[in-house]
Amino acid sequence: MKQSIASLLLALAIMLPAHAQMLTPAAPASQSLDRIVAVVNEEVILQSELNDAVASVQQQYAGHTEQLPPMNVLQQQVLDRLVLMRLQIQKAQDQGIRVSDADVDQAIQGVAQQNKLTPEQLRAQVEQSGASFAAFRQQLSDQITVQRLHQSVVQDSVSVTDSEIDNLLSSPTYKAGEVHLAHIQISIPGGADAAAIQASQTKAEQALAAIKGGMDFNAAAIRYSDASDALDGGDLGWRRMDEIPAAFADTIGSMKPGEVSPALRGPTGFHILKLIDQRQSSRKVVTEFHARQILIKPSELVTPAQAEQKAKDLYNRITNKHEDFATLAKENSKDDTTANVGGDMGWFQPQAWGATISKELGELKDNEVSQPFQSEAGWHILQRLGSRESDQTVQIGRDQARQAIGTRKSEQVYDDYLRDLRSNAYINVLVPELRDTDQAAAGTSP
Repeated sequence: MKQSIASLLLALAIMLPAHAQMLTPAAPASQSLDRIVAVVNEEVILQSELNDAVASVQQQYAGHTEQLPPMNVLQQQVLDRLVLMRLQIQKAQDQGIRVSDADVDQAIQGVAQQNKLTPEQLRAQVEQSGASFAAFRQQLSDQITVQRLHQSVVQDSVSVTDSEIDNLLSSPTYKAGEVHLAHIQISIPGGADAAAIQASQTKAEQALAAIKGGMDFNAAAIRYSDASDALDGGDLGWRRMDEIPAAFADTIGSMKPGEVSPALRGPTGFHILKLIDQRQSSRKVVTEFHARQILIKPSELVTPAQAEQKAKDLYNRITNKHEDFATLAKENSKDDTTANVGGDMGWFQPQAWGATISKELGELKDNEVSQPFQSEAGWHILQRLGSRESDQTVQIGRDQARQAIGTRKSEQVYDDYLRDLRSNAYINVLVPELRDTDQAAAGTSP
């Protein structure tokens, strides 16, 4: 879960609240001014929730408010995301998907490490921003929940064969390199009639006209797009050409950086694409190491202090008494995978044995023996036997191709799933000005 604090705080207000409001016959008098703006199955979204979410977006764009759409459009966009998130959480709960406190603690640790903070410092920054840390934890829990729902939906529906990988690797799109894209998506509601399709196309043409009239593409994405990344300016990041739907690849292939495509019809709606930049794939050369190790583990019979001392004794026998490393490894190492072969770890890429061993390898010269060092597994003595540069272009290319095909299939499967989830749900927007005018004309709710 690689996210910055800023992006998490922005998402915080548009995720499911810590205690979703259930539809009840009446509200206490103290809540009379907090009206219900939408009903999602048996739950409601309150005006206060929408206000908090909108305020969070406005705070994120402080100093660049000209990029935001008019207030009624922004409220519609944010409400749409609240509704979709609520539907996914509801479905996950129905399927028995649960997230433990330990799962959330691990996610918080990851976010803290990514931002070079301790969990305590992360908490202080969240609270300094004015957000509740309990709500921050809930937002992370909701993200994990949705990720697991996504996984459960696609895991049995997506497979990638070797022949598909071979076909992709031999295709012109694979050889075309990578592109940095941004997009604007104007969705077509599930089961839409001709009038609804025309309404979506008209909105796409309006967005395109605004861009041609001088509006910044990111600002147009925020104003017009209904994709989940709209409030991020529609930035799709770098993608290989083979990851792009075939219906769009030809158009992108003929574009130059900075150019914007016409409105393109796709399976889920109309898309406007901007080619920000492009680059060719390079050879993938990685450093591999050959090493051997002795591992001493603490156990019920060996205390941590005794394990450390034994490792130091073995290091002394190797470096000062010149005893054979392989023999000592066979006699003393507790690593079941290498002890019988004299501690030989074979050739491997740096991270294959973890970050601690990788760091030690980088500081050794060939044939040099490390001082004893500690990892989660125990105390290690490491000897670097050699290093080499290995061309992994083919293998990495196949791995990337497999991932690209799987990602493309997964996105399509989950997008179809969300469309069905939405079309089968009871969604009633009670405030007329919050109804999307295009969707209202088509007879659907946001």
